[in-house]
Amino acid sequence: MIKKNLTKYGIDIMRNYLNILFFAMALYLSSCSSNDTNYDASGTFEATEVIVSSEANGKIMSLDLIEGTKLIANQLVGIIDSTQLYLKKLQILASSDAVRSRKPDIAKQIAVVEQQISTAEFEKKRVENLLKSNAVPQKQLDDINAQISVLEKQLSALKSTLEVNTRGLNEESSAIEVQVAQLDDQLKKCTIISPIDGTVLVKYAEKGELAVQGKPLFKIAETDNMFLRAYVVSSQLSSIKLGQKVKVFADYGDRMKEYEGKVAWISTKAEFTPKTILTKDERANLVYATKIAVINDGLLKIGMYGKVRFSWK
Repeated sequence: MIKKNLTKYGIDIMRNYLNILFFAMALYLSSCSSNDTNYDASGTFEATEVIVSSEANGKIMSLDLIEGTKLIANQLVGIIDSTQLYLKKLQILASSDAVRSRKPDIAKQIAVVEQQISTAEFEKKRVENLLKSNAVPQKQLDDINAQISVLEKQLSALKSTLEVNTRGLNEESSAIEVQVAQLDDQLKKCTIISPIDGTVLVKYAEKGELAVQGKPLFKIAETDNMFLRAYVVSSQLSSIKLGQKVKVFADYGDRMKEYEGKVAWISTKAEFTPKTILTKDERANLVYATKIAVINDGLLKIGMYGKVRFSWK
């Protein structure tokens, strides 16, 4: 009797143990299923990247960059040798001074002829008064009128010549000003600046190396504002729109962190599903790329895996 009761008691214990085990396994599978399907799309984080290249030729005099450091827009980070450009600018400025020195003073050069005309006009009035009283012959008045006419023609010709010379010198001076502006632009391009606020990802050149136009110097990314490039199937497009607020989950390996995101871009063209991307419908061959804008709290990194949920209760 005792042996029979012990056997029954052992069976009950085993049954309870199996029930607990099955319940635990069900909870585990349920949580795994929830974690694997509690999202609408997945992808990787990326940022706006800019490769800054040299705009001038010359030796790199300085390039104060360390990979991983943050820069602000228009921050000076380096200088390319500009000695020859500066000397050329001084030469052109000297020629500009020479052109200005050759420019005639029209007012002073025509002042002599204008004075002669004024004197002749005064003499003409005196002769006209004398002619009224028959004190001088008519020929004397005619001679003065002829003299005034010649002086006026000389004045007109002198003005025309001086104006032509001045116009030519002004055009020459304008051409020099354009050359100076070109050199100023080239000198400005000898400075290396950061085009955006961001973090230096890669440094391609060092101080002392020779820079040529188009040579990459460094790569910078705007890491404060990240994008999750996620892929969706065609059946999900009806529930997505630009500007829509969504939930983004960053995968940190041992945990998932939630962020607030916004749909910033939806591709208008389908593409084959990338091998590294999982979709909610794994049978789908064609997907549409989307970009979800996320404000980085300093933890998000380029290439990190993430998920997005477009709608939730």
